[in-house]
Amino acid sequence: MDDLFDLAVANPFWVWAALGAGLLALEMATGSGWLLWPAASAAAVAVLALVAPLPWLHQTLIFSVLTIVTTFVARRYFAARPFNPGGHDINDNVARLVGHRGRAVRTFAGRDGRVFIDGKEWAAELDEGDALAAGSPVEVTGVSGSRLRVRPVH
Repeated sequence: MDDLFDLAVANPFWVWAALGAGLLALEMATGSGWLLWPAASAAAVAVLALVAPLPWLHQTLIFSVLTIVTTFVARRYFAARPFNPGGHDINDNVARLVGHRGRAVRTFAGRDGRVFIDGKEWAAELDEGDALAAGSPVEVTGVSGSRLRVRPVH
C-alpha cells in the first residue's frame, strides 16, 4: 500500500489525469452535465502539476476552487437547453415531415387522399378545401394521428 501511495505522490500528473478521465467517463455514461466541469478541472490541475510541481494540498485546493468556479460559470452562461428545440421526437417519422413539400398521389376527395413526400407515400387530409388534383404540390402543416395535414402550395 505504501508503494502505491509513493507512486501517486511521485506522479501527480497521472493521478489527476486518471481522475479527469474517470469523471469524464462517468459524465458520458450519465449525461448529467455536472461532471464535465470537475473533469476539466482535474485535467487543468494535471497540466499544472506537470508544469509547476506543487504540494498535494495546493493541487487539491486548486482543483476544488476550479471545480466550483467552472460549475457556477457554466450553469450561469450555458443554461440548460432542450436537446430538441422543435419539441419533436427525432424518432417520430411522421412529425419530422412538418414543413416538407410533396405531391398528391391521386385526386383528393372529401379532404382525404395520399401524398408522396420524402420518398414515401402517406395518408393525408387537406387543411383547406375539399378537393385537390393528382400531382398538385402540397406542404405538410401538421400531423393528425398517423395522417399528415397538408395544404396546397400555389
